[in-house]
This record gives sequence, C-alpha cells and structure tokens, in this order.
Amino acid sequence: MSDNQYYYAVARIRSKELGLLNQSFIDQLLGAKNIEEAMRLLQDKGWHMPEEYTTESDRVEKMLSAEKKKTWDLIAELVPDMSVFDVLLIENDYHNLKAAVKEALTSDKHPNIFSSGGTIDPQVMKDAVESRDFSPLPDEMEAPASKALETLLHTHDGQLTDVIIDRAALEAIGAAAKKSGTPVLELYAQLKVASADIKTAIRAVKTGKDKKFITEALAPCETLDTERLATAASEGMDAIYDYLSLSKYADAVPELKKSPSAFERWCDNLIIRNIRSEITHPYTLGPLAAYIIARENEMSTVRIVLSGLINDLPEESVRERAREMYV
Repeated sequence: MSDNQYYYAVARIRSKELGLLNQSFIDQLLGAKNIEEAMRLLQDKGWHMPEEYTTESDRVEKMLSAEKKKTWDLIAELVPDMSVFDVLLIENDYHNLKAAVKEALTSDKHPNIFSSGGTIDPQVMKDAVESRDFSPLPDEMEAPASKALETLLHTHDGQLTDVIIDRAALEAIGAAAKKSGTPVLELYAQLKVASADIKTAIRAVKTGKDKKFITEALAPCETLDTERLATAASEGMDAIYDYLSLSKYADAVPELKKSPSAFERWCDNLIIRNIRSEITHPYTLGPLAAYIIARENEMSTVRIVLSGLINDLPEESVRERAREMYV
C-alpha cells in the first residue's frame, strides 16, 4: 500500500477508535444490576443485539461473534492483503487442529468444538486428519499435525498431543509476525509466546513433569531463556519465581502468586500497554493491528462481565478479571 492508502486506512481507524470502550464504560458495565441493563448499555454503544437466541449465554456469544465479524469486515475494506494479520488468527487454526485430531479418534462428532475466524477452513482440517493426508495444510502445520495424530493413536495421551500442537502454534505465530514486518505484531507475538511458555512451565510443575518434557513443550522465545525456565520448572514454583524475578517479566511474579486468572489478566494488560503507542503512529499497518487487538481485548472483557452477571458472581471477583482498555 502507498502512504496515501495507509493515510486513509489509519484515518478510518482513528474515527473507529472513538467508539472503543474505555475504562469508564467498563466500570459502568461492571455496575450493571443485571444482564438486561448491561446489554442496553452495549446497545447504546452500537453493539449488535441478537434478535433470536436460546439462552443468555447464547445471546452473548452471538453478539460477540457479530462484533468480531464487524471488526474483520472493516479491516478487509482497508487492507487488500489480509495475510499480514494471519498472526492474529493462527491460534484458531491450531485450536481446530487439536479438535480435529481428537475427534478423529472418537465416534462422537461435535461440530461446535471448531472455532471460526482462522485462516484455514475447519472442514479442510478435518478432512486432512481423517485421511491422514496433511498436504492441504500449510507446510509448517503438516509435521506437527502428523506427529500429534500418531502420538494420540499410540499413547492415548491427550496432554502430550496438546503440547505438540500448542508449541507448533506458538512457533507459527512467531514466524507469521516476522513475515508481517509490522513491529506491533512482532511485539504481540513475543508477548504471546512468553506468556504461553510461562503458563506451560507452571502447569509442568503442578503435574510433576520432568525437564525433558518441559524443554520440548516450551516454544523458542526471544525474551525468555527457555533453558533456564525449563530448569527452574523442573525444580519447582519458587525456582520459577526466582528466574522470572530476574527477567523482563518480573512483574508477573506477584500475579502468579495470586491466581492463574490474575496472571491471565496481567498478560493481556501487558499486551495492551505495549501497543498503546500505536494510537499516535500514522502511515503504517501498526494502528490497524492495534485496533484489532484492542477490539479482541474489549470483547474478552465484555464476555467476562456478562458471564459474571449471568452466573450471579460478586462484582469484585469479576472486576479482578476485567482487562485494561486500549483507550
């Protein structure tokens, strides 16, 4: 795209940023007395309200699906080559690969376990796994898909299968970010991989995995010494805390000590804090990428808040899980 095309695209995004949810609105949403009041607040902000739904949870998911589509439709209008944003969609592809591998070994078929919004049609994924012909899949997905299926067939170890696919997903995210040539997407991928590796290390401690398993499970990460992290995880939680305290992720330690959900929130907030500078960047794809991430972040928070209302959770516990907003 030329500078003029970037200028137009960023100008459109600037106007759309005015409609993003801010912290004041999230506080208002958190204070809603019930789901109906919360939905009215969102409707006033221009969010889609489904006319047909079976349950309140179904209503929320249909609303969020419509908002996600709205976001990607806008970006498609502005960018002729959408592949630059594959880094934000690849996680869905590997989720579907995981679902297809596990479904191939059972007679129970559950179409709802497949996620929309990836770069590969879920049916193509299912057909590739069922036929054991992985050539229709991207080159980087063929080997882990084959390995995951063979592992599950021979060991029936679902956790090990997940590890194979999860690491492959993180490697694909990192590669796609570099290919995009967009700094904000490269930063997003770095933080995504780092947070996933930390979560993997924590799970390994809790499940008593040895260092060999942990090393194979951790994806290469530019901002973490995965060898040291694997060693720490093989020694226990305190060793992980000690290592992270000396890394650029030292601020994660207090959150990890609180709860898994506190750490999840910290990870998402870290991404948002690091992309906020895109609000002032013109003439690049950065503001568009940041807008997509910001929208995903606000949809995640809306899901958390509305789920809390549906399940009658205390406001304070929901507030602790709500993410920071981009604007």
